[in-house]
Amino acid sequence: MDRKFSLNAIARRLAGAVAVASLLGAAVPASAAPPAQPQHVIKDPHYGDGLFHFFQDQYFESLTSLMVSQHFDRVAQHADEAEILRGGLLLSYGLHREAGQIFAQLIERGAPPKVQDRAWFYLAKIRYQRGFLADAAAALDRIGGALPPALEEERGLLRANVMLASGDDAGAAKVLAAIPPTSGAGLYARYNLGVALLRSGETERGTKVLDEVGRLSATKAFAGEEFRALRDKANVALGFAALKDERPQDARNYLERVRLNGPQSNKALLGFGWAAAAQKQPKLALVPWTELGGRDASDAAVLEARIALPYALAELGAYGQSLDRYNEALAAFAQEGKALDESIAAVRGGKLMNALLDSNPGQEMGWFWTLKALPELPHASHLAPLMAGHEFQEAFKNYRDLRFLAGNLQSWQDKLGVFGDMLANRRQAFAERLPKVREQAKDSGLPALQQRRESLAGELVKAETDADGVAFANPQQRAQKTRIDDAGQNLKAATATLPAPEAADAAERLRRVSGALTWQLAQQHPEKFWDAKRALAATDTALAEATQRDAALAKAQVEEPLRFEKFAARIAELDRRIKALNPRVAALSREQQRQVEDIAVAELRQQQERLAVYGTQARFAVAQLQDRATQNKSDEHAAKQ
Repeated sequence: MDRKFSLNAIARRLAGAVAVASLLGAAVPASAAPPAQPQHVIKDPHYGDGLFHFFQDQYFESLTSLMVSQHFDRVAQHADEAEILRGGLLLSYGLHREAGQIFAQLIERGAPPKVQDRAWFYLAKIRYQRGFLADAAAALDRIGGALPPALEEERGLLRANVMLASGDDAGAAKVLAAIPPTSGAGLYARYNLGVALLRSGETERGTKVLDEVGRLSATKAFAGEEFRALRDKANVALGFAALKDERPQDARNYLERVRLNGPQSNKALLGFGWAAAAQKQPKLALVPWTELGGRDASDAAVLEARIALPYALAELGAYGQSLDRYNEALAAFAQEGKALDESIAAVRGGKLMNALLDSNPGQEMGWFWTLKALPELPHASHLAPLMAGHEFQEAFKNYRDLRFLAGNLQSWQDKLGVFGDMLANRRQAFAERLPKVREQAKDSGLPALQQRRESLAGELVKAETDADGVAFANPQQRAQKTRIDDAGQNLKAATATLPAPEAADAAERLRRVSGALTWQLAQQHPEKFWDAKRALAATDTALAEATQRDAALAKAQVEEPLRFEKFAARIAELDRRIKALNPRVAALSREQQRQVEDIAVAELRQQQERLAVYGTQARFAVAQLQDRATQNKSDEHAAKQ
């Protein structure tokens, strides 16, 4: 028996645990509570976004966002961790070849050995689930060191299961014998070991091992429905093996341990009855077969009990009751046959798929998703054995995944329609605003401002060369300078008419006033020159920005329509691809639906064939009883004569 893990137990422990660095610590069994995660710094936000979706159980969203981030090289600081996460998610969808390529590349790049070993272990587990036994064995062989204790036990179980499925019963027995029976994995190992020994011909050893499992009592370590079901299964296996070896008393002893109500109870009741019959105790067989005959007729054991019960009555000489029971069985078989016809019609009418989806909801696709509830159909119990089978589970999961992909494609097609509307709105807004922007650009006066700046720059150079501060004089100082210059001219003209002392005194006063103004301007020159240079630099910056805006505007007038066209072409191309994928996915969905329905119908047909065999046996037994009654009457009539 192989213990299957949920998506959280497989992908999360492989991918998520690695992603948050817990693969470097001890692993825990799937049933244990997850350990507290160590501190782990997320350096790339886009990698953190992928982890966020992952831990929200949004695996498809996590995978796609991660792949997009890898495409644009947004997770460079978590390259290996991102690859491990992607590989784990691909594994969770059953894409073991793609995941294997990722793990091989990680190994080539020198990923830590512990990470490599865990990756190969989970890869082997997925390959085994899909039936690729040789590939699973090859992946197990790639594990170089010891795994953490919980995974090491599962590693032994997995290798043994691969060997059992490959027909190497003796090799599987050797592997299983090395697993200590001190944990849940060890208990499964003991059961598988017993089966392997029986299949390899070591009946005594196999019986002893299975007997140990079948005798176990519930403890803290071994409790729950899973443990009880395994214990019942071991006892049923022992019971039927004893029946095959013609040891009916041993068979009864084993089968008495099985619970009256459980997954194995019908088989146990049937086998117990046949063990009693083999001991020539038909009366003892009546008890289990009567109980079994009143149960749901969709179980093959119940159908067999309904013809086994009148057989026991006939053995007891109760021919009348036996005949009645056979007739009741034939009537029940006819009713069951009609119910099977109705179930087949419901399957062919498409009701099965819709009912399964309704009774097993879920948004995410995933390889480890399983059916958990019977569909609400008139005779859903006919499908219980079918739904427990691996083939049907995998076929329906493929159909469900196709439905998920179809919904995802439809969602993106709707989004593309929204993107198209957004693009049309932007185009319209651009076309409406462009004339106004062009008009504003014409009124900017940028060339005149540039000329003015050049003129000011020339004046600043001259002011720096003269260094007399006159260029930076304020209006008052300029007025003073003009008055001084005018006074000088007037004094020069009046010198001939003025007395020499007065002319000299006036000239001295004028010189002092002119000197004071010159000194004042000279003192202000450095500060005013520095302010002017800063103002000119600010003007240059503003003019450069304005020039860039004008250039960007001119460029946008040319490039923006081209960008619109590129976006439109991209939307159209994606829309074309989605429209091309939609019919393919729809066709695959229909094909997969037919495959699922064919599997279901094939199972129901087998039930019909089994029912027909039981019906033939019942009619033959009725004929024998009627012949016996006729012969008895003839004998009585002859005796009277």
